[in-house]
Amino acid sequence: MAAPSPGSDMFDEIVMAEDRFHGEGYQEGYAEGSHAGAAEGRRCGALHGAKIGSEIGSYLGFALTWQHLLPKCTDEKNSKKIRALDSLIGMIQKFPYEDPTYEKLQDDLEKIRGKFKQVCSMLNIPSDFRVSTERSPLTF
Repeated sequence: MAAPSPGSDMFDEIVMAEDRFHGEGYQEGYAEGSHAGAAEGRRCGALHGAKIGSEIGSYLGFALTWQHLLPKCTDEKNSKKIRALDSLIGMIQKFPYEDPTYEKLQDDLEKIRGKFKQVCSMLNIPSDFRVSTERSPLTF
């Protein structure tokens, strides 16, 4: 305990100790919480980014595979499917992977999801198709 300053009463130091300890505890707790919050935010951001990357990657793989599987016929039906696949691939290639501060990230992601569902509908494939034998849906 610090020596009482001239003009202050020893009892004032005792009475004010609670306020002083409360303030010190608040500062320590705030610093520790800020550090823990930043670490948790970083971990959560990395997990969410990995999920989005996996989703976009599966869409791209799907579109490229179907682009190669569809015959290069000039009939109207396949032509529309190929244009939709090309559009989906273009949207994915323009997606800003490196910029998490991009303001329209969620909007662009929703547009890609919508285009994917449209392509699935054109190909008569359910958009929540099954990937493994365990029947786990590929949904995001």
